[in-house]
Amino acid sequence: QVQLVESGGGLVQTGGSLRLSCAASGSIFTINDMGWYRQAPGKQRELVATISKGGNTKYADSVKGRFTISRDNAKNTVYLQMNSLKLGDTAVYYCNANILGGGSYYAMDYWGKGTLVTVSS
Repeated sequence: QVQLVESGGGLVQTGGSLRLSCAASGSIFTINDMGWYRQAPGKQRELVATISKGGNTKYADSVKGRFTISRDNAKNTVYLQMNSLKLGDTAVYYCNANILGGGSYYAMDYWGKGTLVTVSS
């Protein structure tokens, strides 16, 4: 089975930095778009950033200029570099990837279990 595992979450102070990683494993033929989403208590899950197979990126306005999404296709891994962290960035961050599994005819969306990022003052 295909699996996404996030890592890198933790507690940081405002203005600090954190780098999240998400590694995909299992029977994988191709990974298409990848992205990061986040959800704070009492709020809906929101898109943070996405990156296409060709490297095109999109960011939520709230993180533009502070966060950078990247991917290493050789490692089946997507990263989220978070700088100048604010209190509003506190959330569980989820990795998402559209993946065509080995021997499959169609791609599916997969989600990681999430990693908690807590920003304190």
